[in-house]
Amino acid sequence: MPLALLALAIGAFGIGTTEFVIMGLLPEVASDYGVSIPTAGLLVTGYALGVMFGAPLMTVLGTKIPRKRMLMLLMGLFIVGNLLSALAPTFSVMLIGRVVASLAHGAFFGIGSVVAADLVAPDKKAGAIAMMFTGLTVANVVGVPLGTLVGQSVGWRVTFAAVAALGVIGLAGVAKLVPDMPRAEGVRLRHELAAFKNVQVLLAMAMTVLGFGGVFAAITYIAPMMTHVAGFADGSVTWLLVLFGLGMVGGNLVGGRFADRALMPMLYVSLGALAVVLALFTLTAHNKIASAVTIALIGALGFATVPPLQKRVLDHAHGAPTLASAVNIGAFNLGNALSAWLGGVVIAAGFGYTAPNWVGAVLAAAALVLAVLSAVIERRDSVPSEVVASSVPAEQPTVAHH
Repeated sequence: MPLALLALAIGAFGIGTTEFVIMGLLPEVASDYGVSIPTAGLLVTGYALGVMFGAPLMTVLGTKIPRKRMLMLLMGLFIVGNLLSALAPTFSVMLIGRVVASLAHGAFFGIGSVVAADLVAPDKKAGAIAMMFTGLTVANVVGVPLGTLVGQSVGWRVTFAAVAALGVIGLAGVAKLVPDMPRAEGVRLRHELAAFKNVQVLLAMAMTVLGFGGVFAAITYIAPMMTHVAGFADGSVTWLLVLFGLGMVGGNLVGGRFADRALMPMLYVSLGALAVVLALFTLTAHNKIASAVTIALIGALGFATVPPLQKRVLDHAHGAPTLASAVNIGAFNLGNALSAWLGGVVIAAGFGYTAPNWVGAVLAAAALVLAVLSAVIERRDSVPSEVVASSVPAEQPTVAHH
């Protein structure tokens, strides 16, 4: 794997830390600003919506800019947003800081996915994408737990200041290691937009929204769920997030490996198992050991879907994949926003802190249905060409049996 993938992984590490660390700090932030837990959950929803809208916006703005320079500009925006969050005097200002930081997220992963795929041979593309996303998953093993510990010990503001420093390191890594890659010639915005006419691209994005939304329905409220239901101490949230992160790392690497071999079967297994595990989490959340195991499984199964879904979008948006790739990253975060909001709704309605797990199970199951539908449509669309091909050697029907 090229060394440039390390630079992309470094940037992904910083972005992954700021995206997920807020979940372990929701009680502290809510207490500091005097808001409820569901209201503090808007920091997750706001970030996710910023990614969703920022991904196409920043990608379109960057169509005239070489990819390396655009990646560097995005990391600069990420740094500014996290500094604003660290210094925010009110909850509203912190929410603005989260949105500013989120604007860099989708375009960075979208452009980064295209760069990663272009750096390797065709049969290694999903693995290269997974390598970049390893930075995001490792953030959940190292960055997020450490940030949570720091936030609980000396204040959440210190955590976001440290995340801004991670952004500086990521910026330096991109500047040093990513090669100059000029903008693809002959590809215009209308070509990029044309990818959204492909039903398979749209189905893959819908799977992304629902499948990853299932993960965030549970994980957004992991801190209050584990402390109020499972009976863990506040400090235990840190190592529970480590388990989630370890699951993410393993699932991401397995998903990348098998997506290059059997993409759709990988999606069937991961989405189906994710739906089952999330449903079971409503029961296992009442037991410390069982809940810890379940959290790791949710991380593994959720991130096993990332490389195959991202690769499927790239495959079906061939020729002009940058915008579609970035929008699919936004789709991950639309799922985050939707599920974080739905999770807050069911909690506020009095169904308890385990209720978001049912929301997640339903979302993951819906994603599995779309995966099956996508495969059915793909097989149906391939039938006409197969009929034409088989009609050519009509005088030699025995060939068709080989």
